[in-house]
Amino acid sequence: MSTADHLGSPIISSRGRLLIVDDKRSVREAISLFMKCEGYEVLTANDGLDALNRLVEPLPNLIISDLNMPRMSGFEFLAVVRQKFPHLPVIAISGEFEGNALPTGVLADAYLPKGTYTFDQLRTTINALVSAPPRRLPSVAAGISPA
Repeated sequence: MSTADHLGSPIISSRGRLLIVDDKRSVREAISLFMKCEGYEVLTANDGLDALNRLVEPLPNLIISDLNMPRMSGFEFLAVVRQKFPHLPVIAISGEFEGNALPTGVLADAYLPKGTYTFDQLRTTINALVSAPPRRLPSVAAGISPA
């Protein structure tokens, strides 16, 4: 008998594992709470360097990253992610760019502008990318040549 069975608690399976990277605690907490309610396991990181330390097995199914952060920007973090983990889908979020289009030079699969996207749009985007992650080759996907 498992510990969960012994305690009488049902075993709840996760829909997937997310990593939320943002230097603003309120943003991390809001997205985290919402996605936990949606059945996801959620990890958080303060910036790109903190996030790199969280990319250990088991890897997340998806990363949500701000672009403007101290120490290591989202641009730098996403470039490393795309090179080392090309199979991981990524959503970039930022309040620095106008419009809903993916900003030039951002290595992400989707973009949501801070302050204008809804949690429903976030949920839909996450579910779509988790259920059908993009297929890429390591060095070709990163848009950089191998070292």
